[in-house]
Amino acid sequence: MTTSTILLILLSVIISGVVAFYQYLFKVDNQNKTNWLLAFLRFISVFSLLLLIINPVISRKTVETNKIPLAIVADNSRSISELKAVDVEKEWVEKLTSNTALKEKFDIQTYTFDAAFFAEKPLDFKGNQSNIDDVAINLKQLHKNTFYPVVLLTDGNQTIGNDYVYSFQESTTVFPVVLGDTTTTFDLKINQLNANKYAFLKNKFPVEVFLQYNGNRSVSTTFSIEKNGKKVTSQTVNFDKKNKVQSVQILLEADRVGLQKHKAVLSSSVKEKNSYNNTKNFAVEVLDQKKEIAIVSDISHPDIGAIKRAIESNAQRKVIIVKPNEINDLKKYDVLILYQPNASFRKVFEANKNLKINTFIVTGMATDYTLLNQMQSDLVFKLTNKKEDFTASFVSDFNLFAQSDIQFSQFPPLENPFGKITEKGSVNTLLKAKVNGIEVGNPILTFSEKGTSRNAYLLGENSWKWRMESFVLNQSYEKYDLFMDKIIQYLSTNSAKKSLLVEHESFYNSGETIDIFAQYFNKSYELEENANLTITLTNKATKAIKNYNFSKANNGYQAIFDGLTPGNYAFQVKETTSNASYNGTFEVLDFDVEKQFVNPDVAKLQQLANQNNGTLIFPNQMDALIQKLLQKNTYLPVEKTIIKNSPLIDSLWLLLIIVVSLTIEWFTRKYNGLV
Repeated sequence: MTTSTILLILLSVIISGVVAFYQYLFKVDNQNKTNWLLAFLRFISVFSLLLLIINPVISRKTVETNKIPLAIVADNSRSISELKAVDVEKEWVEKLTSNTALKEKFDIQTYTFDAAFFAEKPLDFKGNQSNIDDVAINLKQLHKNTFYPVVLLTDGNQTIGNDYVYSFQESTTVFPVVLGDTTTTFDLKINQLNANKYAFLKNKFPVEVFLQYNGNRSVSTTFSIEKNGKKVTSQTVNFDKKNKVQSVQILLEADRVGLQKHKAVLSSSVKEKNSYNNTKNFAVEVLDQKKEIAIVSDISHPDIGAIKRAIESNAQRKVIIVKPNEINDLKKYDVLILYQPNASFRKVFEANKNLKINTFIVTGMATDYTLLNQMQSDLVFKLTNKKEDFTASFVSDFNLFAQSDIQFSQFPPLENPFGKITEKGSVNTLLKAKVNGIEVGNPILTFSEKGTSRNAYLLGENSWKWRMESFVLNQSYEKYDLFMDKIIQYLSTNSAKKSLLVEHESFYNSGETIDIFAQYFNKSYELEENANLTITLTNKATKAIKNYNFSKANNGYQAIFDGLTPGNYAFQVKETTSNASYNGTFEVLDFDVEKQFVNPDVAKLQQLANQNNGTLIFPNQMDALIQKLLQKNTYLPVEKTIIKNSPLIDSLWLLLIIVVSLTIEWFTRKYNGLV
C-alpha cells in the first residue's frame, strides 16, 4: 500500500469522526449511550464509504507446497508378453503406486505406452509397436522445465520412432527398469534391409542387408534371397563373440518387368528360440526403360554423330541412323529425330500421323520449311535464304522437366535461316535466340504437348559444337549428354501428367496401421482440395470387398486401415467426379514385429540411464529404487509464494458492513423517536 493511500485512509478516519461527532455529540445536552452508539454507527458507515472511494489494493501472501511429479511409465506392447514379464511389470506398477512413503513425497502419475502414449490406460499388453521416443516427447510437454524422476518399465526394444536415448529433457532423471530375461540366448536377426523401390530391366540393382547375432560362440550361417520360392543367391556369413554385426551387399538381376517380390532369409543349423526375425520381405518394381530412337536424315552432318553419342551415353538407349526413303516400320521406334527434313520426309510425316510417335525436329540451312509449315502445327516459319548465327539464352521458368543452365550462353551459335518464327500452338521454350546479344523473339529449343503427344524443336545446326564446348568448360561430356538424355526421356513417354497419384507400400506387417496417401490434380495440374476419393479393397483369397472414403490430409488425402488379416489385397482408388482411377496391390504379412525380440536391450537402457543421470534397475532391485527416490536431499517439494492483490471495492464484506450499520442506525433512531 502506497504512502498516499495511507494518508487518505487517515484523512478518512478524521472526516468520519468529525461527521459522527458533529451529528450526534456536538452541543448535545444529555450525552447518553444511545448517542454514542449512533455516533459509532455513523462513523463506521462514513468511513466505509470513504474506503470504497479510495479503493486501496490489499495484498495477501500465501505459501503453496507442490510435490515433485513421479512419472511411472509402463510398456504395454506385446513384446512384454513374449518375454514373459507381464506379472513382473504389473507387480512393479502396483507396489510403486501404493507405496505410502512415495505418495507422501511425490505426485505419482501413471502412464502406459505402445505405439502411442496414454494416461492411466489399463495394461493389456496388446500393443503392436513400441515407441519410447514418443514417451519422451509427451513427458516434455507435460512437465516443461521441471526436475523430476521417471521410472520406465520396459524391455527397451523400440520398433518405431527416433533413438530414445537422447530424447528425454535434461532435467529428467530416468530409471529404466529392465523387463525380461537378460540371459544371452542364441539368436540370428535381419536387422535392416535397404533396397530401391525401382530398378530397370536387364540391369542389376543393389540390396544392402545388416545382420545381427546374439550369442557367445562362433557360428556359421547362410544368408539367401528367394524369389517366387526359389533361391536366387546364397552366401555364408560367419559370426563370433567379437563380430556380432555383419553387412552384406548383393546385386540382383532385374530380369522381368513388373513388381518382383523377394524374401531375405538368415539361417543356421542351430535351433533358435525365436525365428520371427530371420526373414524380411521386400519388393522392387522393374521398369523397362530401354528405348530405341531413329535419327532420320537425308544428309551427312557432324550433328548426327554428336546427337547419337550423347543419347547412347545412357545404356538404356539405342540409336539407329536411317535415310527417310529407307525407313519402313516406324512402330518399333520410341522417338523419331528428324534431322533437317526436306521433301523426301513427306512419307515419314504422313506415316507418323496415325502412329503419333513423338518427334524431335532439328532444322538448319538444308531444311524445307514449306514442308514443315504443312506437316506440323506448333510453329510458323517465315524465313529467308540468308544465313544467321543465333546464340542461346536460357529460360529459367521452363517447367516441363528439371534442367539447369549448363552455360548455354557460352555455347557457339547455331546456324539457321534469318526470319521470323511464330508460335502457333501452345509451346514451352527452354532456349531463346539472340543475335549479337539481342533477343529476336525466336525460340532455339522449344517443346509442345497436346494430350499424350509430345514434340521438340531444335532450330539450328552445328549443335555438335555445343557438345565440344561443354567438354572444354567441364572437362567432361556429362552435362551436355544428360541435357540431351532429358529431352529423350521427355519424348520417350506418351503418358500425360497423371491426375491421380497414389503412394503405398508393397508389404505391411499384420497389426500394423496401413496408410494409403493420394493426391488428385485438376486439368491445370493444381492440387484439388475438394476431390471425392474412394477406395475399394478386395481380399484376393476370400474375395471380400470393402469400400472406404479418403479423408483430407496434409497436402492430399489418406485412407487408414487397421486390423487387416494377413493375405494379398487388391485395391482401386477412384475420384468419383472425373472417374480417374488407380489400381494397386499390397500384401499383409503374418509377421508380428513385437515377437522378434528374445532379450531386453540392456545396453540401450544402460545408455539411457547414463544419459539422464539415472540408474539401470533390474526386477529384484525395487527396494533400492524406492530408497533412491526417498533420499532426503533429492526431489524436494517446491514451495511457491503467491501474492494476490485485490481492490477493496471487490470485497462484499465492506458493502455488508455499510448496509448493516446504516440499517441499525435507522432502527435505533426510529425506536428513540429521532426520525
